[in-house]
Amino acid sequence: MTYLIDRRLQGKNKSAVNRERFLRRYKAQIKDAVGRAIKGRSITDIENGEKVSIPVKDVGEPSFGHAHGGVWETINPGNQEYLKGDLINRPKGGGGSGRGKAGNSDQMTEDDFIFELSREEFMNYFFEDLELPNLVKTQLTATTEFKNQRAGYNMSGTPSNIHVLRSLRGALGRRIAVGGSSRKRVIEAERELEELLLDGEPLDAPRVVELKKLIHHLHTRLLAIPFIDPFDLRYSNRVKVPKPMTQAVMFCIMDVSGSMDETRKDTAKRFFILLYLFLKRVYDKIEVVFIRHHTAAAEVNEEEFFHSRESGGTVVSSALNLLDKIIDERYGAGSWNSYVAQASDGDNWDNDSVLCRQLLVNTIMAKVQYYTYVEITDGPPQNLWEQYSQIPDHHPHFAMQKIVTPADIYPVFRELFKKQPK
Repeated sequence: MTYLIDRRLQGKNKSAVNRERFLRRYKAQIKDAVGRAIKGRSITDIENGEKVSIPVKDVGEPSFGHAHGGVWETINPGNQEYLKGDLINRPKGGGGSGRGKAGNSDQMTEDDFIFELSREEFMNYFFEDLELPNLVKTQLTATTEFKNQRAGYNMSGTPSNIHVLRSLRGALGRRIAVGGSSRKRVIEAERELEELLLDGEPLDAPRVVELKKLIHHLHTRLLAIPFIDPFDLRYSNRVKVPKPMTQAVMFCIMDVSGSMDETRKDTAKRFFILLYLFLKRVYDKIEVVFIRHHTAAAEVNEEEFFHSRESGGTVVSSALNLLDKIIDERYGAGSWNSYVAQASDGDNWDNDSVLCRQLLVNTIMAKVQYYTYVEITDGPPQNLWEQYSQIPDHHPHFAMQKIVTPADIYPVFRELFKKQPK
């Protein structure tokens, strides 16, 4: 018998190679579309695919055609007018129909090419600017983890999963059930034969011979019952169940003072998205709380958090006081794992920076699992950075990092993904 083994990586998806080539060819256009999608999406909706539109002019293929210049020969079938060597007039230009888009004319136009990115492809383009290691990309895009759990027995399975005791018990029960009537008839026939022999019946008496034949026939039937049958086999059944998860809350704190422009807000959003993806991999239920602040802090929805035009000075302690209040009122029962992500340009009222450090060290850090602070600036460290730099000495679960471009976000999470020594 001949066996054919398909070792192709894309055996069941023959067009995957063409799709990968297409994605490489139009990488720039796709990255622009993904960037626009990230700006318009919610943090909690980041893991879905995306429809990408590419202009027709970008997907056009080069082609060869006959120019109107030069000297060339053609053969026209059905020619009844010209002979070999005759000269014909050159075709007039301008008679063709171009491929450009028409205005208000009756010419047909071509729509943009639209296709859909899968979840994995969309996440790969999102991670590309962040310069994450491949292992971290795999961890963040991983789906729910499952564990194998016993779930009784099954009548089918692989030989390695055969439950011997259960199978033998089933075989014994089957033999008792199938041979029960024959065994009962053997006992009755042997008892009757014994009584006849005790009464002096000769061995060649018709009834004695008949009983002996019956007993022999019944014993043959009992011996024909198989010791074990495929019907008796039982296999250990295991089902995959999701690993038990706990719940987490993610606090997003952002400075919305006048110095935080749209570029810095977009960088902060990527930072928040990355933390959300990390928590989603670990926890089953995640709530996201948005706190924005200038001189005063407020809890807002995601739309207001990123797109509100309200601005002012900077008092960071107002956001930390509101954070502490929300944790105590809604997430302080001990069943929530609290994570805080704070983004700012580092500018703060001088006296307030000292108060922020005291609030974190004395109150907030004891209530959270991890606190990350990113300072989005390309200038020298600000006063808030100088005060925050003293916190890791007291609380190692406080991380801070200066960010200039999206590629600088990952160092904040490097400690999160590193295995802790046992």
